[in-house]
Amino acid sequence: MYSPLGNQRWRQGRAAYRPPEEPIPTADYDVALLPDDTAAKAFVLEHHYSGSYPAARWRFGLCRRGVLQGVAVFSHPCHDRVLTGVFPGRATDSVELGRFVLLDEVPGNGETWFLGRCFHYLRREGLAGVVAFADPCRRLNRQGVPVFGGHVGGIYQAHNGAYLGRGTPRTLTLLPDGGVLSDRAQQKVRSADRGVCYAVALLVRQGAEPPRSAEPRELAPWLRLWKARLCRRVRHQGNHKYAWAVGRRVRLPPGLAYPKQVDP
Repeated sequence: MYSPLGNQRWRQGRAAYRPPEEPIPTADYDVALLPDDTAAKAFVLEHHYSGSYPAARWRFGLCRRGVLQGVAVFSHPCHDRVLTGVFPGRATDSVELGRFVLLDEVPGNGETWFLGRCFHYLRREGLAGVVAFADPCRRLNRQGVPVFGGHVGGIYQAHNGAYLGRGTPRTLTLLPDGGVLSDRAQQKVRSADRGVCYAVALLVRQGAEPPRSAEPRELAPWLRLWKARLCRRVRHQGNHKYAWAVGRRVRLPPGLAYPKQVDP
């Protein structure tokens, strides 16, 4: 993603930047549809700052001489309204760009070229459109060191996305390393639902003592205790929302003026 420092890249959860005018030698790269989550999920979990993976519908890999250099994951959001509020038809007729991560060695304008190839495939699949969100909220770890600089979606702007304003404001629960303990992960712990082991392990890695039991009556107070000891709460003003009409007959309303600065 674009920032005032350049186009944002990732490697093992750390950001780097490339000059936006730097051209990608397209003859050296290929875009491939990935058949399942195996390679895409491993790549995203290793390199993307969120450390999480969405409910994927399509996954694409950016490869240089057979080596994976980037991943685009088109997913279904938690709420259908994210899609049906923008595009006609059913929620399954559109997708969200759930993860978009390129390594630091990919040249500056690699995102728009990669994204264009993905959209070409999704158009052939008959999809109406794509939405994407840019997170402008900077994150600091407990020592005050920036771990995520925030971004306004400059690459989405460069790819002519319609800017639809902000998503819903919310309060983030930040872990000591500056990562987010999502509401979904917290609910998995409270209800001992599928995925609870991952959510518990996340807190244990941050310094929590392992719970004595996996029963909900034990896990809920355990979560309250360690949230209070380890976590901070930060008000988030809402992600920036963008949309593209992929289907040739789909029309979007004129977008708003593009945002240019991350939140203070």
